[in-house]
Amino acid sequence: MDDGTRYQLLRLLERNPALTQRELARELDFSLGKTNYCVRILVEKGWVKLGNFRRSRNKAAYLYQLTPSGLAAKARTTRRFLDRKLLEHEQLTREIEQLRQEVAARPDAGGHESTGDDGQAGPGAGDESTHLSRPRTANAATGRAQGADATVSVRPQRP
Repeated sequence: MDDGTRYQLLRLLERNPALTQRELARELDFSLGKTNYCVRILVEKGWVKLGNFRRSRNKAAYLYQLTPSGLAAKARTTRRFLDRKLLEHEQLTREIEQLRQEVAARPDAGGHESTGDDGQAGPGAGDESTHLSRPRTANAATGRAQGADATVSVRPQRP
């Protein structure tokens, strides 16, 4: 189990110890089997204590309580997760700045160059739209890819 998954699971259980595994699975966008596996790991490590609601009519209802070692593990996991996300942010910031410099250095100043049906290159060449595909993004908490690829049509500007 990676830090992102561990962090999300411990955070959810700390906030709402009465969540069912099905609800956890829905929140994490995991299968029920994966959720069960991850919860069992946390219980085996002694980070989560599994309690039963004695007076509940639903005898399958459980309460997931973070133990003192679970709280300490959550703090360590949160720190590692935050450090990783800060590093990713710094890397993205540098990459964005490099891309901005590349676009600014282009002779057409807009950075939008296409080739039209007539074979001429340059901004606004041809009558066809330029299609850009939006990349998949990562869930900030789990690092998992999310969102569908989308196609955006962009009409080139005429000089």
